[in-house]
Amino acid sequence: MYHGRFSKSHYEAGYNWGSLLYKNGKNIDQTPAFGLTGERRIFAENCLPVYEKYYPEILEEIRGLADGQKSRYEDFYTFLLSMYCFAFDNHCTCFAFKDKDTLIFGRNSDFIVALEKLYMNCLYRLKGAYGFNGNTTAFIEMEDGINEYGLAVGLTFVYPKITKAGFNAGMLVRYLLERCKTTDEVIESLNRLPIASQQTLTVVDDTGKFAVIECNCDHVEVIKPAEHDGFVVVANGFVSQKMYGYNNHSIDDWRSDERYMTANHALRENKNHFSVELARDILSGKYGFMCQYERSRGADTVWSVIYDVRNKKIFRAEGNPSRKKFVEDTRMKFIE
Repeated sequence: MYHGRFSKSHYEAGYNWGSLLYKNGKNIDQTPAFGLTGERRIFAENCLPVYEKYYPEILEEIRGLADGQKSRYEDFYTFLLSMYCFAFDNHCTCFAFKDKDTLIFGRNSDFIVALEKLYMNCLYRLKGAYGFNGNTTAFIEMEDGINEYGLAVGLTFVYPKITKAGFNAGMLVRYLLERCKTTDEVIESLNRLPIASQQTLTVVDDTGKFAVIECNCDHVEVIKPAEHDGFVVVANGFVSQKMYGYNNHSIDDWRSDERYMTANHALRENKNHFSVELARDILSGKYGFMCQYERSRGADTVWSVIYDVRNKKIFRAEGNPSRKKFVEDTRMKFIE
């Protein structure tokens, strides 16, 4: 993984990173994943007014990145604003659990291995926004993270069945990390913001409130932990009665149901023994299928992260957690 630090204004953060890559001979818009179609261009153009109204600073960061790369702003916002709204090979598992001593968020990010050297861990501290430590398979958008107030957020992609101009999954995670302190604030934001893609968002705050939010452009459904269980689990599908019909069962979801059942069963069987070690063992596949992909087929778990929200600690395996160790990242400065 790349490790990037971003500071100053949103525009300056984008420009400084884009120009650094450019000086080192790296042009983002020349990577294999940067395929832009006419359909994506039209969709992104329709999303622009939403971001101009609700999140103009993220457009400034995109413009800064394009300027630093000496490339077209239109190409960069097309790529970023249309992500998750068309076919996408991002598959993940999220869970959260809590007892009197423990408050944990865990996530595996499963993606194609051909691009894994481009994936990033980012430390953001920008003017007018909450600082956060996050991870992404792309740039600017985020797929999981924890902010300086101890709010952890992570997405799982649900194959698009309906779309509308609005925020996609990765931009939602970025917005929530920069703008929200609590799970309640996240839920309020999701009910207010126009949403483009289909996704779940697992959210944990340092007061102990946590939930899975299933959402698309039509509905926002909040799933809270059952009182007797103290955990939530989600993979790449909706499970609530209201949202289940939006699933597409004809696509390859990288054994989403199996990953969901593995985590669900492990947490149910160990609910009196919640710990960071339990999260690590689930994510690394010790309780059943979770990350045991055939790497030779081009897919793998490309990072795994545990946010110990109660103790304000971050543990990350930069690669498949069955082979790579979780290492604590101590760079984040939390507000106590």
